[in-house]
Amino acid sequence: MPTALITGVTGQDGSYLAELLLEKGYTVIGMVRRTSTINFDRINHIQDKIEVVQGDLLDQMSLIGILHDYRPDEVYNLAAQSFVPTSFTQPVLTGEFTALGVTRMLEAIRIVDPQIRFYQASSSEMFGKVVEVPQRETTPFYPRSPYGVAKVYGHWITVNYRESYNIFGCSGILFNHESPRRGLEFVTHKITHTAARIKLGMAKELRLGNLEARRDWGYAGDYVRAMWLMLQQNEPDDYVVATGETHSVQEFVEEAFGYLDLDWRQYVVQDSRYYRPAEVDLLVGNPAKAGAKLGWEPAVDFRQLVRIMVDADMEQLQKGQHTPNNPLI
Repeated sequence: MPTALITGVTGQDGSYLAELLLEKGYTVIGMVRRTSTINFDRINHIQDKIEVVQGDLLDQMSLIGILHDYRPDEVYNLAAQSFVPTSFTQPVLTGEFTALGVTRMLEAIRIVDPQIRFYQASSSEMFGKVVEVPQRETTPFYPRSPYGVAKVYGHWITVNYRESYNIFGCSGILFNHESPRRGLEFVTHKITHTAARIKLGMAKELRLGNLEARRDWGYAGDYVRAMWLMLQQNEPDDYVVATGETHSVQEFVEEAFGYLDLDWRQYVVQDSRYYRPAEVDLLVGNPAKAGAKLGWEPAVDFRQLVRIMVDADMEQLQKGQHTPNNPLI
């Protein structure tokens, strides 16, 4: 029975990945930071099936201790300061977690057991001001936020440890992936949650920034499967994980509101406070390599994704729940 360590297990991706690994017979160790606001909502339904341990990407010795005690076969590094707007207001902290935190984990692996297979959560935000459409593994990076810059560091330090120390390190360059478990601060869940509240008479408007920004949106449950597949290969490599389709924020709004028989124009207000200092206008990935080498392809399309999220928000709001904690989706 293999053992896997997941950093960021309480997040959207961590919860879906933990479910997947449990289904495959893994022993799952979930690392969480010692804080006063740990939110276990996303893993409540599986918390008795995994072992939650305290560790911190800012603390090298805690990582070494966890690897030494649990001897995982695989490490999935999903923990990060991952909200792009926050990276502009807290750029140094973002660098500590999202960039140097990767080095600390890789160094812990090198010290404890270089045979551990390592997955690094890279991001399409590394492409930023894109120089090629669609983006693929060889597309040059041009990050447009401290978060994107930090992710570029995490990506390249993984490559460096792979080539310097022969560590089985893979980076998944994941494009935007959403679900009912997405944080409410992210635009997709803000849209579906507010649309549901408007439908139920609980809100009157939705304030958004740039409606023209275009993203490649997929379903998080599909994307964690690609993470696992990367660590099952004979050789480590990096892969773009995406749907290959791009949609604007406005299209996401239209789909969500239209599904609830609402005219979005009556409720959506553009607000300059929600514009980024440096905007990323167009992200769309080419997942051909992941399809050819991993046999991976997304199962949920754009329309299905939006409707899954709207349905979950309607259900939770009608039950009096206000947090993205539905484990059944």
